[in-house]
Amino acid sequence: MEKPHTEHRPGRAIAFKLIAVFLFMCMAAMVKAAIQDVPPGEAVFFRSLFAMPVIFVWLWQRGEIREGLVPNNFIGHVWRGLFGTSAMILTFGGLGLIPLSEATAIGYATPMFTVILAALMLGERIRVFRLSAVALGLIGVIIVMAPRLSLDAETMTSGASIGAMMILGAALLRALVQIHVRKMVASEHTAAIVFYFSLTATTLSLLTIPFGWVWPTPNALMLMIGAGLVGGVAQILVTSSYRFGAASMLAPFDYSSLIFAAILGYVFFAEAPTLNMALGAGLVLAGGVLIIWRERQLGMDRAKSRAATAPKGE
Repeated sequence: MEKPHTEHRPGRAIAFKLIAVFLFMCMAAMVKAAIQDVPPGEAVFFRSLFAMPVIFVWLWQRGEIREGLVPNNFIGHVWRGLFGTSAMILTFGGLGLIPLSEATAIGYATPMFTVILAALMLGERIRVFRLSAVALGLIGVIIVMAPRLSLDAETMTSGASIGAMMILGAALLRALVQIHVRKMVASEHTAAIVFYFSLTATTLSLLTIPFGWVWPTPNALMLMIGAGLVGGVAQILVTSSYRFGAASMLAPFDYSSLIFAAILGYVFFAEAPTLNMALGAGLVLAGGVLIIWRERQLGMDRAKSRAATAPKGE
């Protein structure tokens, strides 16, 4: 009998997810350090290129080389790569301008934007509960960004306001990616989505060469290669976590990234979280958790409805 692709092992699922989130924040810290010497597009190239060998070995070990290398919807992968690469460039650029924990908190706007885009593009109905949760989260994002929207000399010269807007734009693009992937999973294997994103991001990032690529210093080069390898491992772990636990159970653990970001930002960049960041992040986190809870409830209701209407066996 063929071994099932999923198992219910919540302890392992949570462990994989937490390790993946930590590694993603380590990757972001590496990029933040490297981005002082190289432009964002160049950082995206190295991060994507060096994630590919890790992903390829993972596919080979799982016996999914064919599924990972043979796309059914090539144009869909190109669009997914375009949106995702643009989001990565904006994120990397923003990381060089604002603290790591602040960028992480603003990035939590993604699930809020996803709910809005799902209503606009997929026709999903948004009731008062989810709409209130989205509003709560977006108010939190505004609170986090408020100091960056002032017109004082320090904010303008540091580029912090631009960095905050870049991270917010990246959050919107990631929400668009999630909507696009929802459509792709109907015809594409997860392995193909993972592999072709790294491939298209590596290719598309080359288009930024005219915008100021430089010969990286040894330190910057090692940081970017490390970001690629760590990012590849993190992608594998987060994908593997969903083999052992439901997405609704694991989703809240994404917010552990704020804790990791605060620690890494303080230790490596001497960045102390501000009151605005803490208050706003709390509201964003509350809104996100409410959305996750509501999505889980709706999923359970749909499952019960399908079970009630399913034809009975003989």
